[in-house]
Amino acid sequence: MGKIIITIAVLLLPLMALAEVPQKETRVFAEKDGLSLKMDIYRAADAGQETQPCLVFVFGGGFKEGSRDWEFYTAYYNYFALRGFTVVALDYRLGMKDAGAPGVFDTKPLRNAIQLAVADLYSATAYLLENAGELNIDPSKIIISGSSAGAITVLQADYQLRNSHPSAAILPKGFEYAGVISFSGGVFSEEGVPSYKTEPAPTLFFHGSADKLVPYNKTRFFKLGMFGSASLAKKFNKKHYPYLFYSMRDVGHEVAEYPMTDFLAEIEMFIDDFIMEGKRLMIDIKYKDKNRKSDKSITPGSYYD
Repeated sequence: MGKIIITIAVLLLPLMALAEVPQKETRVFAEKDGLSLKMDIYRAADAGQETQPCLVFVFGGGFKEGSRDWEFYTAYYNYFALRGFTVVALDYRLGMKDAGAPGVFDTKPLRNAIQLAVADLYSATAYLLENAGELNIDPSKIIISGSSAGAITVLQADYQLRNSHPSAAILPKGFEYAGVISFSGGVFSEEGVPSYKTEPAPTLFFHGSADKLVPYNKTRFFKLGMFGSASLAKKFNKKHYPYLFYSMRDVGHEVAEYPMTDFLAEIEMFIDDFIMEGKRLMIDIKYKDKNRKSDKSITPGSYYD
């Protein structure tokens, strides 16, 4: 009998593994500058017609490279798709593809790249809202997340939406993102530390304190500059906006990636507490992993060389 049970279990393993892989559908959500911008939509195979919250992801790559379907991101997509989310991974136009390293005296290429990415995120959001019924998405539970350039994009998108920026006019009046998840991101501002006319979405920040590519705190020239997670979290705390900040001590820009494999449970807890349950918490966590070896050599000059 024991051998029969083992044999059956071995035969069922491939079917069990298959059941744990979300279904993937690819759609074109916009045509811009001669490009077909696509989104990959991931849902659990057994989701059926159930209405789900939507987790959008914007990839990293310095606005010059990267891909929505990079294999590394799969663990992140699958984890949340198998926990009742519709996960959507986006294309966007790469405005820094042929540009040099940005600097405080030449920010125009970076500003343009950010605005292209934000505009494409807004277009994708509008598409999801227009097709929410067909896609079985809860339009009040659209969470945006991103890595590095993608993290800048999602933070910038929520910032501009809350300040009624003209670029956000494509979105329905009264629409708000339910939450923001940033892996090594920041906001580009021309007014100094960013201010919000209406309260920003609950935000989860991950950032390495030794990050030289996207500033952990800020890089500014008078009021113009990039304001990283530390300066944003400080602003959120002062204004009593809900946020959770993982300050990853003494590590660099790799924080743009590894939380998507190593901190999945913590990300899910943030979504449950801050978004689903609406808890108004302000939490700063100083996280130090003495076993992690960090590459602190990546700078804008070396990355865009």
